[in-house]
Amino acid sequence: MPVHTPAPYPAARLRRLRRTAALRDLVAEHRLAPADLIWPVFIREGEGVEEAVPSMPGVARLSLDMLRRKAEAAHALGITTICLFPYTAQELRTEDCAEAWNPENLTNRAIRMLKADLPGLSVMTDIALDPYNINGHDGFVVEGEIVNDETVQALVKMALAQAEAGADILGPSDMMDGRIGAIRLALESAGHRGVAILSYAAKFASGFYGPFRDAVGASGRLVGDKKTYQIDPANRAEALRCIARDLDEGADMVMVKPGMPYLDICRAAKDEFGLPVCAYQVSGEYAMLQAAAQMGWLDGEKVMLESLLAFRRAGCDAILTYFAPEAARALRG
Repeated sequence: MPVHTPAPYPAARLRRLRRTAALRDLVAEHRLAPADLIWPVFIREGEGVEEAVPSMPGVARLSLDMLRRKAEAAHALGITTICLFPYTAQELRTEDCAEAWNPENLTNRAIRMLKADLPGLSVMTDIALDPYNINGHDGFVVEGEIVNDETVQALVKMALAQAEAGADILGPSDMMDGRIGAIRLALESAGHRGVAILSYAAKFASGFYGPFRDAVGASGRLVGDKKTYQIDPANRAEALRCIARDLDEGADMVMVKPGMPYLDICRAAKDEFGLPVCAYQVSGEYAMLQAAAQMGWLDGEKVMLESLLAFRRAGCDAILTYFAPEAARALRG
């Protein structure tokens, strides 16, 4: 869009529209609301459990009864979508990852509970094998290689189990080739035509995921790295090719992950494709802001809201953020 060149000073005083809070609000180009936020929540077995994650101040693993209570509070604040991430017991992490598509696994029980108790809340899930894989990888490992096509078959079974449990949005985060098309075909064939896919289409091999791996119990279990399936942080064009492919295969929305270091990818995706773009303000981003705020080096609430508004300015329709309840409270005054 062409930008009009303002008249010379003093006819144009650009500070005029910044003079009062009312004027600033009137001409604000982007806005942030609780409904723009997706809250990622870590869940675990037990009852009455709220287990702090040390590397993520303010974040805890929740048993399902505590999840229900926290979800009700978040929904009352205007948050409309929660994303579930399981902390899986060690004995359920196996080479074949069979717990991933167990209808009675922790995630599927949580989906059914939330949809029964809070039908107006959208429930999003994660589709990847790493919470269930003894090797810590998002796909099957065969002789040191993360194999693609065999993993896709497993992800389809995982997706169908979550759809059967009542999930509204499936979030394939594995970065295997062809998994969106396979999942979409399976959902259509099984009658789950209304289930949306939010593909982690542009997921980078980032150093910002460390605290998340602590939260899901994957730290120390990962053998090797994920660079053969996640995108090189140097590559912009490749990320856009991945987004285009996933949209062609049937994704309804796409994700850029991490968020703040990749705002250029968010903007490019929105401009190029015009479909819903989401970003994940990942655990490392959250931890940095929280740690600096706790040290008194930053105004925590101010930088939280500023960082989230930056995603909206970059073209994001929604943001996955651990700040969601705190931000929603701040936005509601």
